[in-house]
Formats: sequence, C-alpha cells, structure tokens
Amino acid sequence: MTKPVSSVERQTSQPDAATRSDATGAIADWSKLPSGERYLYQLFSLIDAADFTVVNPAGQEFRFGRVGASEPLRLIIHHPGTYDRVLSFGTLGFCEAYMDGWWDEANHNLVELIGLFYRNNVYSKASRKVTLPLLFKVLTQRLKTVPVLIQNSRKNVQHHYDLGNDFYQQFLDPTLTYSCGYRRHESDSLETMQLQKYELICKKLGLKSGEALVDIGCGWGGMLIYAAERYGVSGTGITLSVEQAKLAQERIEQRGLGDRLTIKIADYREFHGQFDKFVSIGMFEHVGKGSFATFMQQANALLKPGGAGLLHTIVTQSNERNGAWVDKYIFPGGYAPQLHELTQELWAAKLAVAHCENLKPHYAETMKRWAENLVCNRDTIAALGDTYDEKFLRMWYLYLQSFEASFRYGSLHVYQLLFYKGKPWPLPMPLDFSW
Repeated sequence: MTKPVSSVERQTSQPDAATRSDATGAIADWSKLPSGERYLYQLFSLIDAADFTVVNPAGQEFRFGRVGASEPLRLIIHHPGTYDRVLSFGTLGFCEAYMDGWWDEANHNLVELIGLFYRNNVYSKASRKVTLPLLFKVLTQRLKTVPVLIQNSRKNVQHHYDLGNDFYQQFLDPTLTYSCGYRRHESDSLETMQLQKYELICKKLGLKSGEALVDIGCGWGGMLIYAAERYGVSGTGITLSVEQAKLAQERIEQRGLGDRLTIKIADYREFHGQFDKFVSIGMFEHVGKGSFATFMQQANALLKPGGAGLLHTIVTQSNERNGAWVDKYIFPGGYAPQLHELTQELWAAKLAVAHCENLKPHYAETMKRWAENLVCNRDTIAALGDTYDEKFLRMWYLYLQSFEASFRYGSLHVYQLLFYKGKPWPLPMPLDFSW
C-alpha cells in the first residue's frame, strides 16, 4: 500500500465552536476551512472514546476524541479532493479516494479505523446524507445489477469470482475456500479453520456414506471434496463462475473423485434433481431480496422427503444492506438478508429450522488472515497482469479490512441455518456437533 506522508507541525488559532484540543492544549481551528473539509471534521466530532488525529494535505493536524483513550490512529489525507468526494458521495467517495491513494491510516490499520467509525456512529450519520450525485450513482448501479434476471446474476458473479484462479490462490488457503472458517483454537491456521468449518457442516447435516449432496454456489469444490473423502457421499456442485467450475472439476479428477462428484455451470433456478442433503455456503448474499422465496422453494424441490439442508450466509442487523461502494466494486447486486427474512421464507417453503448458529467472530478472523496473505503476496499478485495494479490491490485491501471491521464492530453476522423437509425429525439426536 502507499507509504503515508510525514506530518508537520500543526497550525493553531483561537478556539471557537469548531475546534478540538490536542494533548498539549493547543487548538486547531477548522471553522473557516472549505465546506468539504468542514463536513468531514463535523462527522469526526462524533468520536469520543478514541485517540484519533487527522493530518490534512497542508500539514495541519486535527485531534478528535481523547488522548490515551485507545491505540492512536492517524488519518493522513494526501489529496485535498478527498473532502469534496466525501461531501458529494459519502462513504462511496471516501472509499474511492482510498483506492486512488488519496488517504491512508499511518500504520495501514483500516480495521481499527473503520471500527472507530462504527463505534462512534460516523457511518450511520454519513449515510443519512443523500445527495443527488450519490443517488444517481446508486440507482444506476442497482438497475444494472439487480439479480432477479439470470443474465444479471451471471454478470455479477463473473465480476467478482472470475478475476482469475491465480489471484485467489495467493490469499486463500490450499483448499481454495472463500467463505467463513471456523476457529477452535487461537493457533489454528487458515486451512485448519476451513477444514473445521466443513467438518462442522457435515456433522450438522448428519452426512452418511452413499448419500447424494447438492452444493449451490460450490466455489472451487472444497465442501464436496471434503464430504466425499471423509463421509463417502456423491454430489453435484452448481456455480455461475466459469473459472471456478474449471478448476473445481480439475481438483476433483486429480483426487480420483470424478465418478462421484460433478460441477455444473448453471443458475440455481435452472437446476433440477433429487438429493438427500443440500448445502449452500456464502452464495445466498448474491440471490437478491426479490428471489429469497424462489431460492427456498428450490431448496425444497431439490431435497427428497426427509432430507436436510444447511444455509451458510452473511446476515445484517442494519437497515442499510450493501453500501454503495461494495455494491459498485466488490459484490454488484449483493444483498445481505436479515435473519427473520430467512426464517420466514424457509417456513413459507415448508422447510423447518432445526438449528441456528452465529459465526460472527469466526469471519472476522478469516478476513484477517486473508488480508495478511494479500499483503504478503502483493508483489506476486501485481506480477499476474495489468488488472492487478495498485488501485486494484488497495481496493481489495480495503474490502477485506472493512469486512473484518464490520464483523468485529459492525452489523454483519454470519449464520448457519440447519433445516429439514417433512414432518418427521430426520437428524441425529441429540444435536451434538462437538469433536
């Protein structure tokens, strides 16, 4: 990431309503600054229990919160255009400015910086300011990516998941699992966390040798491979990503599982079959609110009577779903559900909820490890081609750090919902997933 600039001595003036004191009692006045800069500092004036300093392009320092209240954070703004971008486009403008190298946190600690904004309601206040330029951008993006149309779903998936298998191999673990891991011990590696997640899901589903498993949004086939090797099942994986499907099938053949596992490039709405068990890990966020009922009805249709399924998905407690920046650059068309929306649609599809578990802290740890790998391998990634330039790397670093912050301090959760079809209870008793 871009090395932050050095700070210089702050300039001070007489105190008034738009000032903040620093550790020495000196006062930095921002009441007469340009409107964009004033607006950003007004947002930061919400910050209380933190030691937070902003250095503007002129070298002036403005301190917010309380000295010693936390580990110091320093936002260094390199480009004066940052302020107007925030004034016009809110968090979208702030994030785009980061992608362009217009600001940095002195130690690249975006997790704690964004966590600071969450804890002090900076984001929520900023999101209430809707400008015409921002509204136009948001509406234009959503109209182009709404996943009710199958062709839009296909484009949305390809935007994120067809970036190249070589790229994903630089920050994922050897199982190529791109979803929340499950940490049992502090020393667990990323690969161990992912294998433990697969084991947890297999136990919840009560997988047995000879059963047929369908995986909707199968990625690179990690879940199917694990279930086939450890539990003796056969299975079919569904994905819209051509890149994922190709490598997933290669990995299946390499492990001698070609007679039991198959990967198909298809939309879940176009797929038919009958299976003992159903799983979907980290795919439901791409379905879109208008298709929640369709997804659950399809889960019912794919399950045999007495079958069981597990839905693993990001969930939000916020009324704001994907922000404008995430929707534009990371997950176009994405929509994080709320928990009650899932349970209502499962019930409407005549699927009974058997168990629900929140893995929120586990995803924060997973995101942390992905970001560490991205930084360690940034030179290798950059050498893969022109696509992976500095702007791309900053975009992905911000994405991973901001999602970690949201799982640690914000409104994102990740749930595993275990459900079944029919009235008789088809799962082991008691529900004991320990090992």
